[in-house]
Amino acid sequence: MKSYGGVFDVDNKRQRIAEIEELSGRPDFWSDSKNATKLGKERESFILTVSEFDRLSGMMADVDAMIELARDDESKEMEREAGSLLKEIESAVSNFEFGMMLSGENDSNNAIMFINAGAGGTEACDWAEMLLRMYRRWAEAKGYSSEIVDFTPGDGAGFRSVTLTINGANAYGYLKAENGVHRLVRISPFDANKRRHTSFTSVFVIPEVEDNIEIEIRDEDLRIDTYRAGGAGGQHVNKTDSAVRITHMPSGIVVACQNQRSQHQNKQTAMKLLNAKLYDLEIEKKQEEQAVLAKDKKKIEWGSQIRSYVLQPYRLVKDHRTGVECGNVDAVLDGDIDEFIKRYLMEKGL
Repeated sequence: MKSYGGVFDVDNKRQRIAEIEELSGRPDFWSDSKNATKLGKERESFILTVSEFDRLSGMMADVDAMIELARDDESKEMEREAGSLLKEIESAVSNFEFGMMLSGENDSNNAIMFINAGAGGTEACDWAEMLLRMYRRWAEAKGYSSEIVDFTPGDGAGFRSVTLTINGANAYGYLKAENGVHRLVRISPFDANKRRHTSFTSVFVIPEVEDNIEIEIRDEDLRIDTYRAGGAGGQHVNKTDSAVRITHMPSGIVVACQNQRSQHQNKQTAMKLLNAKLYDLEIEKKQEEQAVLAKDKKKIEWGSQIRSYVLQPYRLVKDHRTGVECGNVDAVLDGDIDEFIKRYLMEKGL
């Protein structure tokens, strides 16, 4: 039977968790907030690893028990159940090993996703909402939380644009593979003549950065506007005079938040989005200056789709970067996109 101790290095991680907990109990622990935050993230990561190891250990114990019972089971049902559970364990270990490969500077961070409908009116806006649902279902399946923090409704259906935060271990590490244009081909539900339409929507993902990362944001560089929050039927946000839009005048970056109950909370979230965008801008500047990884970074522009989702005249999802295909379109739109993400990240060595 395969041993997974080497993969998880669980004994050392348990020891490190105890060490960090001992350090965090000291009176001067938060005197260095940057280091304290770093240690806190390390502890959370190790706790996830240990918890997964304990979960899989319990499943392996169940397999051992099933194999023992299978000796007296002429129907072979117990043997089949043991085999099925063992495959589930192998898959879980493979997924966890892949997660541990995500070692980029911001891979472990939460993700901020921007979904923007392209040309095509109602069709494109509806496609943006379909992608929003796909990513939220993907996040849910991973045990992540997600929240819409800003949006612009489409004309008649869907969204012209949506800003979504996804919180969970390695959220950015995974979702950075989704940057680009996504193309949908289908018979339009909005076309009375039932013609086939092609729609484009762009997805852009950046890491949520910690507040203690040194990004200078001066008050005099900000224009802060407030407005009434609202949407179609008020179903997404509270209709209050609390929405906040912040313009960073030197860079021209505009961020907004309208889903919280108070203006103060919306301003806090908007500042977090601004901090992340400015951080991403600084990273881009450094990459341009050093010409590092420039050839691997694709511009998000119409006509450079990374993936096609075809519902008519046949059913197929194809990633144009890796060649990965899936005929189960419904499963993909329900969030089953890990195979596309993993293959891209493995081929690019990201």
